[in-house]
Amino acid sequence: MLVMLGAPVHAQAPATQAQSESTGDLPVLFDARERLARPDVNEILRLRFLTTTDFPPFNFTDQTGRLAGFHIDLARALCAELGLEAKCQIQALPYAQLQEALEAGQGDAVLAGVAVTAALRQRFVFSRPYMLLPARFIRHRDTQLPRQDAASLFGRPVGVLTGTAHEAMLKAFFPDIKPVTFETRETLLSALKDKKIDAAFADALQLSFWTQSPAAGNCCMLFDGPYLSERFLGEGMTIMLGPQGGTLAAALDSALAALSRDGRLEEIYLRYFPSGLY
Repeated sequence: MLVMLGAPVHAQAPATQAQSESTGDLPVLFDARERLARPDVNEILRLRFLTTTDFPPFNFTDQTGRLAGFHIDLARALCAELGLEAKCQIQALPYAQLQEALEAGQGDAVLAGVAVTAALRQRFVFSRPYMLLPARFIRHRDTQLPRQDAASLFGRPVGVLTGTAHEAMLKAFFPDIKPVTFETRETLLSALKDKKIDAAFADALQLSFWTQSPAAGNCCMLFDGPYLSERFLGEGMTIMLGPQGGTLAAALDSALAALSRDGRLEEIYLRYFPSGLY
């Protein structure tokens, strides 16, 4: 699926501490005082973004068959900021084909939530992060706690998926909490819903959508946090470019900083995450 992106757009380093200072809004990843140099993009003949269709609400196909989602709107906003609306397009491919397609020159940038690794950095260039995916606690609404922060869970059973970054993060940041491990997300959330554990600790994105789903039955609510850690959760969501994409990466960094400064990035975020991750 290939879509042209000529439609108009409606108008410091990543956090590494245990708890974000955010109060619900999208954390600021670009210092307002920082001015990133923008390379000349006038010679770019076209800017081709590669993405997928199976990562809602970031990338998906809507009821009319069109590509939609956070990443699609972000691509439009980046193109508008760089003055490249008429030269922008986006193509959806299976996730497993994105790296090969980028290396083969079938696109210029991958906008699909690829996690940055040391191995990938040897093959590709990455933009600065545009979003962090935090960890959050979730608790049953009927669970009585003495206070509204993680300290109220000390000594209590808190569920977490075994062998995950969230398990390691829970043990590192909250050694006074009693971790109870589960093999699958379904069994973890079922135990929480049945009040077999007092809370759970997991990916905020998945938890936020589950709390609003029929499966949750309005049983539970996000609690405390958010918690951000580059050590455990990675650098955040970035744009991946080919090995010769340094100039384009610098241009995209400058555009992301501009979107962050004037609120356009948060506006896009709120379209797809109205209940908030933070």
